[in-house]
Amino acid sequence: MQTVAAVTMVRDDAFFLKAWLRHYGDLFGRQNCYVINHGYGAEVAELAVGCNIIGIPGDPHKNFDVKRWGLLNNLVGGLRKYYRHVIVGDVDELVVVDPASGKNLLQYLEDAPEKRILTPLGLEVIHRVDIEPEEITDHIIGPRRYVRPAPHYSKPCVVSAPAKIARGGHFTQYPKLHTPDDLYLFHLKFCDFSQYAGAMDRRNSITQSMGDDIKGTSIGRHWFGAARGEDREVFEAFSDLKLEDGFDLGFMRKRMQRSFKPRGDTGFYEFNRPAFDTQYQLPERFIGVI
Repeated sequence: MQTVAAVTMVRDDAFFLKAWLRHYGDLFGRQNCYVINHGYGAEVAELAVGCNIIGIPGDPHKNFDVKRWGLLNNLVGGLRKYYRHVIVGDVDELVVVDPASGKNLLQYLEDAPEKRILTPLGLEVIHRVDIEPEEITDHIIGPRRYVRPAPHYSKPCVVSAPAKIARGGHFTQYPKLHTPDDLYLFHLKFCDFSQYAGAMDRRNSITQSMGDDIKGTSIGRHWFGAARGEDREVFEAFSDLKLEDGFDLGFMRKRMQRSFKPRGDTGFYEFNRPAFDTQYQLPERFIGVI
């Protein structure tokens, strides 16, 4: 049985897809990467050559995210029969193992217990436009060194046990919480100002073409122009976050464990996701990890 497969769904986001392919494709081999090409995009197909590409129609329709996660759930369930672990998530989310562990992600998962769902600690890579003028030409960590805690992106995304994943990937019907000390989920939405603006333009265009509201489309609020705000102000505000010393984030995992509980009577489980007004500089050992 193969160790790990990586699964994502993408439409047009070439910048993030390149990062996803470099990260998982180089680690696991492209033959173990599954890319759902929403809209049969030619650029996606070209970039993902060597991966398992699944093309689906891109016509606007209601309940988009419900359908998307129904497809992802079924694909993950099938792949689990052939892989010990399946990583599933958006194309701008990458699971990273701390280099201090002495292992890369493949080596880490080769040694990881099975029949579990792992929840990496969510960190949002932010572009400090006031002090980081360098463009991203290949690796992201290097030109970008700052992260802010993002409990919303502490997602149960490394799957080796049967369990339904909720829309958005935030919750599972799995009654235990495994938060390994060395695992992080890097969310890249804010890693570059110009890429952010372009991605938001595309997403706003998609939701506008659907002709419906947040409830009708079942897409996150951040895809809608009305919730976007002023791009430059969003990035300039990152400098106001308190810069913490060091990189000891164990207390966040402890908070997750203490607050873990059923999500009402839905069958899913959750933990508290407080807002933080802090940021951290990634240690040098993370440079080049994505």
